Amino acid sequence: MPTALRLGLVYVALYVGNGASTPFIPVWLSAKGLTGAQVGLVLSLPMLLQILTSPILALWADRFHLRRTPIAWLAAGTCAVYLAFAGLDGLPALAIAWLLAASLYMALPPLIDVIALSRAQAEGFSYGLPRGLGSAAYIGAAVATGALVTAVSVDVALAWMILAAGLTALCARFLLPPDPAPGRGASRDGGGLAGLKTLVRDPVFLLAVGSAGLIQSAHAFYYAFSALTWKAQGLPESLTGLLWGLGVGVEVVFLWFGSRLQGRLGPRNLLVIGGVAGVLRWTLMAAAPPLWALVPLQALHALTYTAVFLASIQLASRLSGPQTASAAQLLNAALQGGVLSGLATLASGPLFDSVGSGGYLAMSGMAAMGLLGALGLYRIRRLDT
Repeated sequence: MPTALRLGLVYVALYVGNGASTPFIPVWLSAKGLTGAQVGLVLSLPMLLQILTSPILALWADRFHLRRTPIAWLAAGTCAVYLAFAGLDGLPALAIAWLLAASLYMALPPLIDVIALSRAQAEGFSYGLPRGLGSAAYIGAAVATGALVTAVSVDVALAWMILAAGLTALCARFLLPPDPAPGRGASRDGGGLAGLKTLVRDPVFLLAVGSAGLIQSAHAFYYAFSALTWKAQGLPESLTGLLWGLGVGVEVVFLWFGSRLQGRLGPRNLLVIGGVAGVLRWTLMAAAPPLWALVPLQALHALTYTAVFLASIQLASRLSGPQTASAAQLLNAALQGGVLSGLATLASGPLFDSVGSGGYLAMSGMAAMGLLGALGLYRIRRLDT
């Protein structure tokens, strides 16, 4: 089986679960009796702590002989915690369980990305091909889960997540190529804890991933409360799944058919374009637009998410080496979906309770801050080549 297809199937298993969890876990938590502020707290905890958990997991993952081994273990652990999640009630228990499950899950995409980026460069295929398969699976999962949640129960979303996490563990073990990890001697070759310290002391690396992190974290209100804001407008969960599917659909198109444009623009231009689109998208979303206006706003996801995501992983790869590749991608993810997104999600709960869709204006401000940082990258000569 071609490497690109094998990697694509791993991404499919991973994101078919995410297509259920991201839109509908907030609804599931709300059905458990949690308020908007409590939902925001539960969702934000693993993000806030990711700045600590990601470096720990990066050092742990690099101690294995093969890069795929810790990926399989992380997916299996996620599946086990999801199973325990089904029988829990109350804010403390739900918060602890989600903290553990999400911390394990959030380490998976960047670790898989390290393998995919390396193989794409070595074998000459586009990274967007396998990654786009994952995004396509996300669309199908979001649409199907939305329909099932509407017809049956929101508990369907959790059952879907359990099955997908187990499938991811199996795919990681049997489909990922046996690429070597740095191993236990990584610290002697500039990896391990020494490599991690080098990255966090590099102002250019921090500016790049921090700017991308601000623009990406501006999705926090959308991720946590779009389903609830649309429900308040009278839109059913099935339509929520379709709107989420539309947003990821344009992501797939950009990943599969935009590789030449991506290469021509380069990561810095992609990041700036994503920042501009973010300011526009969230400012207009704050006005609770009608369904006809939501369609083009969802199409901007190709820029606010995909362009920024591609820019960030390329910048993290350029500013790191083979021994620090996992740490660079995990730190990048820790800022994008971690502490910055966690703070934004934590703030989103009270914002939703008090001003509803008006909370998107705070996200517009975050995107503007990231845009300013992205513009500063044009002065960095290390990124000119």
